[in-house]
Amino acid sequence: MNKSELNCHSCGGNSFVQAMDYINLRPVDKKMSIGSERIYTVCLECGEVVSIKVKNPEKLLK
Repeated sequence: MNKSELNCHSCGGNSFVQAMDYINLRPVDKKMSIGSERIYTVCLECGEVVSIKVKNPEKLLK
């Protein structure tokens, strides 16, 4: 997703930042899996999260 082509659905803004949180996404049935980070694309004008992407989806299979 190209950040320069995005418009926020909530406020119409077009300034975004990407951020990550500290807890990895893991498969439900694999509690000991390391999982993968989530990357959020956040509108800088209103704070709306316009996209959530898993950084390494292949880690959800391990």
